[in-house]
Amino acid sequence: MAANPVRPTAPKRRFGGLVGLLLIGGAGAAVAQYKVVAPDGSVTYTDRVPAAASSRTQPLRAGAGGADGAAELPFVLRQVMARYPVTLYTAPACAPCDTARQLLRQRGVPLVERSVPTPDDVGELRRIEQTTDLPILRLGSQRLVGYSADEWTAMLDAAGYPRQSMLPGSYRQPAARPLIAPRTAQPAAIEAPRPANAPEPTAAGAGGIRF
Repeated sequence: MAANPVRPTAPKRRFGGLVGLLLIGGAGAAVAQYKVVAPDGSVTYTDRVPAAASSRTQPLRAGAGGADGAAELPFVLRQVMARYPVTLYTAPACAPCDTARQLLRQRGVPLVERSVPTPDDVGELRRIEQTTDLPILRLGSQRLVGYSADEWTAMLDAAGYPRQSMLPGSYRQPAARPLIAPRTAQPAAIEAPRPANAPEPTAAGAGGIRF
């Protein structure tokens, strides 16, 4: 990490505009709550229970971890998640990252956490976010770089995330994943057994010549 360090940092001062965009973008937004399959097989999504009895209606469920991966999240939480999904970028041994994570957990914000543990991950972070300052909060298309409790709290409030956790007891937050998938170690080649009484191989000289 020494060659490409990530930097725990204070947030950039662009907070007011971001909150304004969140408030404007969230006004009047509808979130699909039902999947409707018509008799002809066509599929539509709606936020209202359809009146047609001939159609097959399936409530949409948000996967929430848990033992079976299908614990239902509260309606209000599903709504805000659909509009403003949360991604948190962190690094090991980053105190502001730990504090930011704790805030999100206290509020019960379902999130995707991406970790930056290696130089390759740092390079990928720089490519996708044009910075190596951490933590980074992605709230839909909006972004905060650096942790500030006041600014992060106000951003989450503006997006509509509840102040108190509404997560069911079965919810399990997925583990953080690095930006670059770890390389899988290649299994060591197994040398075929040498036939009995076979001569020992000769040493190779320069150019591959054996002698």
